[in-house]
Amino acid sequence: MESLEVLLKQRILLLDGAMGTMLQANGLKPGECPEWFGVNNPEVLGEIHYRYIEAGADIIQTNTFGANRFKLMEYGLEDKVYEINSEAVRIAKEKAQGKALVAASIGPTGKLLKPIGDVSFDDLYAAFKEQIVACARAGADLISIETMTDIGEMRAALIAAKYNTDIPVIAHMTFEKDGRTMMGTDPVTALIILEALQPLAIGANCSGGALQLLPVIEEMNRYSSVFLSVEPNAGLPALVDGKTVFPDTPEEMAEYALLLRDAGANIIGGCCGTTPEHIKAIAEVLKGLSPLPREKKRIFAFASRSRHVIIGPPYPLAFIGERINPTARKKLAQDIKEGHMAMVVEEAKKQVESGAPMLDVNMGVPGIDEKEAMKKAVIAIQAVVDVPLSLDSTHPEAIEEGLKNFVGRALINSTTGEEKNLAKILPLAKKYGAAVLGLCLDENGIPPTAEERVKIGHKIYNEARKYGLRDEDIYLDSLVKTASAEQREVMETIKGLTLIKEELGVGTVLGVSNVSHGLPSREVLNSTFLAMALAAGLDLPIMNPFDSRMMDVVRAAAVLLNRDADCKEFISFYKGSRAEASREVAAIRHPLCRECNIPDLVARMAKGEAEKGAKEGKTSLPAEEKEGSLIKIRNAVLEGNVEGIIPLLEEALEKEKVEPLTIINNALIPGIEKAGELYDRKEYFLPQLMRAADAMKTAFSYLKPMLAEESDAQRGVVVLATVEGDIHDIGKNIVGVMLENYGFKVIDLGKDVKAKDIVDAAQREKADIVGLSALMTTTMPRMKEVIEEVKKRGLSCRVMVGGAVLTQEYADSIGADGYSEDARSAVLLAQQLMQRAGFSTVN
Repeated sequence: MESLEVLLKQRILLLDGAMGTMLQANGLKPGECPEWFGVNNPEVLGEIHYRYIEAGADIIQTNTFGANRFKLMEYGLEDKVYEINSEAVRIAKEKAQGKALVAASIGPTGKLLKPIGDVSFDDLYAAFKEQIVACARAGADLISIETMTDIGEMRAALIAAKYNTDIPVIAHMTFEKDGRTMMGTDPVTALIILEALQPLAIGANCSGGALQLLPVIEEMNRYSSVFLSVEPNAGLPALVDGKTVFPDTPEEMAEYALLLRDAGANIIGGCCGTTPEHIKAIAEVLKGLSPLPREKKRIFAFASRSRHVIIGPPYPLAFIGERINPTARKKLAQDIKEGHMAMVVEEAKKQVESGAPMLDVNMGVPGIDEKEAMKKAVIAIQAVVDVPLSLDSTHPEAIEEGLKNFVGRALINSTTGEEKNLAKILPLAKKYGAAVLGLCLDENGIPPTAEERVKIGHKIYNEARKYGLRDEDIYLDSLVKTASAEQREVMETIKGLTLIKEELGVGTVLGVSNVSHGLPSREVLNSTFLAMALAAGLDLPIMNPFDSRMMDVVRAAAVLLNRDADCKEFISFYKGSRAEASREVAAIRHPLCRECNIPDLVARMAKGEAEKGAKEGKTSLPAEEKEGSLIKIRNAVLEGNVEGIIPLLEEALEKEKVEPLTIINNALIPGIEKAGELYDRKEYFLPQLMRAADAMKTAFSYLKPMLAEESDAQRGVVVLATVEGDIHDIGKNIVGVMLENYGFKVIDLGKDVKAKDIVDAAQREKADIVGLSALMTTTMPRMKEVIEEVKKRGLSCRVMVGGAVLTQEYADSIGADGYSEDARSAVLLAQQLMQRAGFSTVN
């Protein structure tokens, strides 16, 4: 066959369809390892591949979706990674015989990244490297990474594939019905992060079918330069007469394929429920159709897990907040040296609240392990704010540690034109999909003229391109000299900006405030210089977002440069008096405070506490001080501040004499409830919700020994399990964490649990609720068995069910007491079930 690049420009390429669906139709039993089944039944697996090739598939995917060490560990097969992957590739290659390319299918590990889960980037990278290298050595033609719900895990898999093989890679995320992944990443943010890693194609698979993925591909197509790939399910599955049925027929899938082609897809296949008949129908309608031409789109952009910032016209002006820098800041330096990161986190929150769309992170404290400090800082900052980061260090090891642990696309700050620096930093940018900031200086220092600085900029640019970086991965700094010492050279910086834009067209960055060192009224010089630089083509000033003059310039320049459509942001900020404007912006920046009326709530709580203390002869602080304490604890839950919540509890208990139960009822519970409301409104996503839950769990564990024993009896007991034959448990685990943090006692029986064992545990633990999870339609009937056994024994517990394949209709049909579609709704349902039974879920 011709090269993939050539083929993709000529016609739509077809991937094959579902492997699991076909294996189940050919003897795979519920709960059996699909990958091991394929190795032990090579003739069955080979026949499936053959049927897809005969149907018209250009690319067949190996039976290795779950053949990573973490998934295989669930079957006791973790020592078979190389054997299973190698044999699966061999079987596929044998059947392909040059008629189709063989793609190694790489699926998720079932693990969550720290701090939400228990694995690190290095753990995931090692597992994916092991699997991918085995597939590549066995002769796979390309890698197909599929069904990833977390962009962090996808990054690890894609980096492992790109860094350890030289074969093409397709990267598929899976999206929920709201257009975001389970962890909150939207299609454009995913595209920005993944395209920087330069796979062959990016796209989506699985999800709710072609109709649900169509807008995802359309959105990606608006920004993408790489090829787009899509593998939809044959609709959402249902259980009919005990059998799994996918509703979309081959003819319907073929119609959707035409729409996906028109949306920009270059590679089209099928996921769950699709068969050789579906692929044949798609092949027939796409025959002879050429793909939409792919245009080179240079998008200068950065991203965090669920937010992106696009740089340059016509998008809003952006800047980098400079305050996480210990230089000349003793308290911040001491906080970093001691490894606390409390001030780092606070600076991050305040800068984002003041409007910073990106943050610079500098851990340059003499005598510390900067690599470890950068890791801790990046993890801690991501836990409380969701913005792109600029990783600022002179040590490549610290930069790399930050890049590993940042879930997104970062800026490396920085390198110079010196060969030794370029050789260390540019490979890191390429490997981790980061952009790089080049300082226009070399071993001879900063040249006096703009032309000489831009000459160094050309060198940095050319070297970056040699390492495989794109134009949009390169930013240059024409360097600011102080007006107090080198006044003649101030305008050389401005001239340099203009020349960089004219000659190279890459991004530009400046540390603006350097211009005013040693002079009075620095804010006047800084803001004036900023205005001049923005007019000359500056893309990303590094500045203090607390400086009102600088922020005034940014807002005004956005209007004058036509970067604030219809002057909406300017009008919103400056209408009315300045005080009113500040309050309005604060409300906009802090919707939590504006919408929840917490001051009134906490004032009432504090008043009640004061009255109670007076009756008991206790001394305490004034109500307004207690109010502040409860607000701080509540906000610590909302922000997921696991590290900082204990000191707040100690202060409230020891200094302010607040009762533990009052803290729980009036701070912790309002905090987690508000986090749930924000999740419902899509202002929070699963990572923020999980961190809020972790903060509450930490606080509750601390307070629990201080509570009266009788308060324990007010909480409900929930037995959780994934039913027999099903080994998926991420969703169940998340539900368990959430329930615990709403005051429930959770007994988690794990996955693949027999109905009898579940009901035995419910009877033994005197459970109020049994929670059942299933992700496979073939295991859904096991839920009915549990419900029937509960009724047979006459237990009073209620049964709630959930899982991606379930519906309210199915839950009703098997007699479940309730159905929930996600962790948040599971908590609400559990509370409702307890209330119906006459119990309270609040301590």
